[in-house]
Amino acid sequence: MNGSFSTVCAFLIYLSMMLFIGWRTSKKTSDAKDFFIGARATGPWITAFSAEASDMSGWLLMGLPGVAYLGGMKEAFWTAAGLVIGTYLNWFFVAKRLRKYTIHAGDAITIPEFFTNRFKDKSRAIALVSVIFILIFFTVYTASGFMACADLFSSVFGIEYLYALILGAAIVLAYTILGGYLAVCSTDFVQGGLMFTALVVTAVISVLSMGGISDTVAKIGVEFLNPFHNNPEQPFGAMDIISALSWGLGYFGMPHILVRFMGLRSNHDVKVSRRIAMVWVTIAFIGALLVGVLGRAYLASPLAAGAQETVFIVTIMQMYPPFIAGIFLCGILAAAMSTADSQLLVAASAFSRDVYMGFLNKKASEKQMLVMSRVVVLVIALIAIFLASNRNSSIFKMVSYAWAGFGATFGPLVLLSLFWKKTTRNGALAGLIAGGVTVIVWKQLSGGIFELYEIVPGFAVCLVTAMLVSLASRRSDPEVEAEYEAYTKLGD
Repeated sequence: MNGSFSTVCAFLIYLSMMLFIGWRTSKKTSDAKDFFIGARATGPWITAFSAEASDMSGWLLMGLPGVAYLGGMKEAFWTAAGLVIGTYLNWFFVAKRLRKYTIHAGDAITIPEFFTNRFKDKSRAIALVSVIFILIFFTVYTASGFMACADLFSSVFGIEYLYALILGAAIVLAYTILGGYLAVCSTDFVQGGLMFTALVVTAVISVLSMGGISDTVAKIGVEFLNPFHNNPEQPFGAMDIISALSWGLGYFGMPHILVRFMGLRSNHDVKVSRRIAMVWVTIAFIGALLVGVLGRAYLASPLAAGAQETVFIVTIMQMYPPFIAGIFLCGILAAAMSTADSQLLVAASAFSRDVYMGFLNKKASEKQMLVMSRVVVLVIALIAIFLASNRNSSIFKMVSYAWAGFGATFGPLVLLSLFWKKTTRNGALAGLIAGGVTVIVWKQLSGGIFELYEIVPGFAVCLVTAMLVSLASRRSDPEVEAEYEAYTKLGD
C-alpha cells in the first residue's frame, strides 16, 4: 500500500462522514417524492453547491487538468469558458421557469414526466424514449466517475485497479441507496466545498513555491498559457474553438442539474443560488486550469504518456504532508462521487417513475417505487463498473460523449417547452429522437466536418426537427396551449 497511515485515516474520516450523512437523511426519506426531489425543500446554498458539484465530476479535477497539462490553455481554456457561460445562461433562463412549470404541469418530479405532462402525451412515448437515452448516456457518465475513484485509490494506495473500482462504486451506492436526493444534495454540499478549497489552495501554493507569478510564467512558457497560441504541430483552429465553447450548450439538457432547479424550495432562492453557483464555478475552473498547466513546471518528473489525468493527484502527494494530502485527495473522490450519485439517482427516478409506474405497474405503491428505484441504481452501477473496467479509457472523452448526448437530446426540448407555446407532442418526440441519434452517429465518424464536437450538430438537428414537425402538425392542442398560457402568468 503506497498511502501512509495518516493519508488512510483522512480517507476513512471523509468516507465515514459521507456514509453517516446518507444514513441520517435516510430517516427523512419516506416516499418517492422525498427520494427523487427532496420534497422541493432544499435551500439556495445546498442547491447551488450540489448543482455545481454534481455537474463537474472527476472531470474537473482530473480530466480538465489533464488536458491543460498535455496541451496548455488552448482546448482547456475554451472548454472552461463555454461551461462558465452555459452555467450562467442555464441558471438565468431555465431555473425559475422550469421549477414553476414542473409544479404547474402535474407536479412533475422528473424530466421525462415533465415532457409527458407538458405535451399531454397519453401514449407516454416521449417518456419512454427519454428514459432510454437517459440510461444510455448516464451509464457512460457514471462509469467516468467510477474511473476517477478507481484511479485515485489505485494511485494513492497501490490497490489493483479493479478492486479500487469496486470499492469506489460501493461507497457511492451505499449513501445513494440509503438517502436518495437529500443524501445526494447534503453530501454534494460538503464535497463541493472540498473540491473548491483543494483546487484554489493547490494552485496558489504552486505559484508561490515557484517564486511568484512572473517566475512561474517564465518556467512554463507564455505560449503554453496563451489560449490563442496555435502550435503548427498541434493545430487548434476556429472549429476547435467552436467545439470547445459548445460545451456550454450541454447545460440546458443535463437532467442531474435540472432536477436541482426543480428541488429548490422557492423561486425567490434562484437569484441567490445563481450568484453562489457562478462564484463557485468560475474560481473552480481557474484553479483546475492552473493546476494542470502549473504541473508541468512544479512536478519534478514529467508524467508518463497516458497519465496526464493524474496531474492533480501527483501534485497533491508531492506538495502536502500525508494527512493534509489525504484530505485534499478526498476532493477528487468528492468530485467523482458527487456526480456519480446524482446520475444514479436521476436514472433510477426516470426508470421507476416513467417506465415502471408508467408502463409496467401503474398502481405501484410508494414503497414499491422506492424498492424499484434502489434496484435500478444497483443495476446501472454494475453496468457502469463493467464499462469502467477498461483502464485505457479517458475520463475526459467519456464525459464529453455523455455531455453531448444529454445536451443535444434534451436541451432544445427544455428550451422549447419553456419558451415556445407552439411546440407539439409530435415535434418534441421527433426532436428527441433526432438529437440523440445524431450524437450517436456523429461520434462514429471522423475527418473534416465530423471533427466538430457532436453536441453542435445534435443540438441543431433536435431544435430544427422539433420546430419543423411542430409547425407541420395539422393542429395544435388547445389544452396544451391553455396550460402554457396559464404558466406564463404565474407569479414567483
